[in-house]
Amino acid sequence: MMQLGAVFPQTEIGNDPLAIRDFAQAAEGLGYSHIIAFDHVLGVDRRHYPDWGGAYDISDAFHEPFVLFSYLAAVTQRIQLATGIIILPQRQTALVAKQAAEVDVLSGGRLRLGVGIGWNPVEYEALGEDFNNRGERSQEQIEVLRALWTQESVDFHGQWHNITGAGINPLPTQRPIPLWLGGQSEQVLQRIGRHADGWLGMGRMNPDSADAIQRVRTYAKEAGRDPYSLGFETLLSLSRGGIKAQVKEAREWERMGATHGCYITMKAGLESSAAHIKALEDFKAAMDS
Repeated sequence: MMQLGAVFPQTEIGNDPLAIRDFAQAAEGLGYSHIIAFDHVLGVDRRHYPDWGGAYDISDAFHEPFVLFSYLAAVTQRIQLATGIIILPQRQTALVAKQAAEVDVLSGGRLRLGVGIGWNPVEYEALGEDFNNRGERSQEQIEVLRALWTQESVDFHGQWHNITGAGINPLPTQRPIPLWLGGQSEQVLQRIGRHADGWLGMGRMNPDSADAIQRVRTYAKEAGRDPYSLGFETLLSLSRGGIKAQVKEAREWERMGATHGCYITMKAGLESSAAHIKALEDFKAAMDS
């Protein structure tokens, strides 16, 4: 049966810690299995980029996922905390390993780390990382993360990383932390099948969706892995046709092999934290009926 998650309404929840707490506790109390938080460190000022076509800018608030999850770990008990996604190549790998391990420890082993390469060159520039080789670097970053999460002392010498006899402390509760990838390209599907624990954010359903899931499983089998051990998560948005349409889509995704579905209440005209919580209640009731 598909596990249902709730997307943290990053751009609409506001900055009241109590509203943030209430959303997370409501999702947990309703029986949602996980909360997903999106990631952007910086937004662009459209006055400097008049032709900007990106989905977000400086007017969109983004709570930093690792800090947010440390807070949510203290105000929840069971719900899994998942990034969707951390833009990995614009961050220092060892620091991501340290922050993720800390959240995992403080939450009692409830972190799932979703990573991807992002789309915003302005953000990469500001963070001092190369936008053009981000895909290549991300594969090595995954190797480094897993080494740091599972070994007290790491020796790693790759193209972009050099670690000599060093490690993080504390190590995470989960060793390693589950690591899912986001993205749509064939290269990403190959990386998921060969190296990741799951595929996050499979996009809108289309005639190729079932085949894409099968291709990931084929890549996993070719790599000597159990193709049915991987997770597959789709994002279900209230803004796309309402609750009934998303329940129908969730059922179709489940038939195709999706293991997780995460409900997005943003961009649906909801004006308060209470309204987002009510939308979660209605969707869960509809899925359970």
